[in-house]
Amino acid sequence: MIADFIAGWPLFHTAWLTGWLLAALLALGGVLVVARDQIFIGAAVSQASVLGLALALRTGDLLGPDGPPWLRDDGFLAAMAVLSSALAALLTTRRGDDEGRSPESLTGWVWLLASSVAVLAVAHSPHGLEEVHRILSSSIVGATDRDVDVFTALLIGSAAVAAVAHRRLLLLAIDPVMAAAVGVRVGRWTLALSCWLGIVAGLAIRCAGVLFTFGCLVLPALVARHLCREVRPMLVVAPLVGLGAAGAGFVLAHHWDYPPAQMAVALLCGLAAVTAPVPALRRG
Repeated sequence: MIADFIAGWPLFHTAWLTGWLLAALLALGGVLVVARDQIFIGAAVSQASVLGLALALRTGDLLGPDGPPWLRDDGFLAAMAVLSSALAALLTTRRGDDEGRSPESLTGWVWLLASSVAVLAVAHSPHGLEEVHRILSSSIVGATDRDVDVFTALLIGSAAVAAVAHRRLLLLAIDPVMAAAVGVRVGRWTLALSCWLGIVAGLAIRCAGVLFTFGCLVLPALVARHLCREVRPMLVVAPLVGLGAAGAGFVLAHHWDYPPAQMAVALLCGLAAVTAPVPALRRG
């Protein structure tokens, strides 16, 4: 099995490296999402990224070959995906309002809007519809060396910020009121975290799809919450869980000829189920 994986390294190493980097990067941010009980924000943000991509493809189809060439450039498509996911993150990370609207209702609205409009936007464009379906099905085979460089830089930068500002981040996730009372600028940090989530999700969707992005954002953090008594060690455990599941998933998928993203997410789901009784056993 390992020998087969090593033999396939020259052909698939870019996709595998990208998947491993994404698993660790998304799991790191997912700790804050899970700690704030905002799990479905990841689904809404991921789907909003698909909407941005669909709108970009539709714009290119409407203008046709006479339109600006940059409309069909990968950079423009990625920018639209990032912009849409960032806007969705800004909307869904709000904690409700004075009129009684819950954040969950807004998250659901964003997800439903993005899911429906994304398909409608490309319904009459075979190429666009095929691209949207590819993203929804999750595939990392098309990852490039540039993706490896981008996600390496994002992982290093995110880990550095988490190491330096972990106290503020954890207090913000656990008790925003207390964070504000001790001088943490909650509004600015929330804005920064929302932008981070939008950027990472938007870029991840483009090369790994919705399932892998959402799965790696939420499931490693859930496993870490089952295993850890406090939130702080989750910042280390969750990326390790995500990286380990992605590593094992890619090896198994390559050996049995299964899609790697789906295999990794299935393993993460299994880990979440197996570790779910741990908190109750610990209390007992």
